[in-house]
Amino acid sequence: MTSAATRLGKSLQSVSRSLARLEGDLGVELVLRTTRRLRPTAVGLEFAGRIRLALTTIDAARDDLLASDQRLAGTIRVGTSSLFGPEYVAPVVSQFLTRNPEVEIELVLSDERVDLVAEKLDFAIRIGKLPDSTLRVRRLGGLSWAVFASPAYLAAHGRPAHPRDLIHHECVLRTSEDDRWAFGGNKRRIEVQGRFRSESAAARNAAVASGLGIGLAPLWQVRKLIEQGIVEQILIGHEPPPIPLQIVWIKPGAGALPRRIRAAMDFLAAHLSALRI
Repeated sequence: MTSAATRLGKSLQSVSRSLARLEGDLGVELVLRTTRRLRPTAVGLEFAGRIRLALTTIDAARDDLLASDQRLAGTIRVGTSSLFGPEYVAPVVSQFLTRNPEVEIELVLSDERVDLVAEKLDFAIRIGKLPDSTLRVRRLGGLSWAVFASPAYLAAHGRPAHPRDLIHHECVLRTSEDDRWAFGGNKRRIEVQGRFRSESAAARNAAVASGLGIGLAPLWQVRKLIEQGIVEQILIGHEPPPIPLQIVWIKPGAGALPRRIRAAMDFLAAHLSALRI
């Protein structure tokens, strides 16, 4: 509610009264209120989905009026991961906003595959293989992997020359994945083991840097650690296949996406596709 009030430029009380009036007109409860939180009801979510087309049409009409002088205006909500977003997406967004002073962008960071409708995202930048869904996808390329370890760990335990040597080493593992790392186009999977696990990529990379074992991570996450000599890249040439990078969005029920959203997607796609990471 506070976020909605900020985006609309109204007070929280005004938005609350507007919601109450709408519920009164419809005769249904759209938002369930408790002392601790608010959440949309099933009817509320269905109603929001039905009117989204009308709102998109209004948005497109507004864009058409601005098109005569090529201006873009309005708010865009973009989702991306908590590590990739600040490092690679935010600088591109900054350039886009500089060129389009009447556009506002809210960058929503999460490491979960959040629902675009529930989070009110216009589009999201996703890393990794996508599950089957109704989302539209624009592929931007692939991101390289890196196998890496600290100099201290390698000095104490030796440097593996082949992926199969990893069975004799401590590895830093992700909690939600099995203990097999894929190499050689996913055709060869190596059983690995280790005493440190975390779902946090930052925690895993820090553990490798401190000497707890060998890590496997996207190269962009650990490039600075490699450049600073804190960790060393190993098993070069044996890495898993690149990680897909893509933009996803929900196809409008009719017509096209608003012009500002298409422009932001094109701008981000051009810059992110050029990344060599």
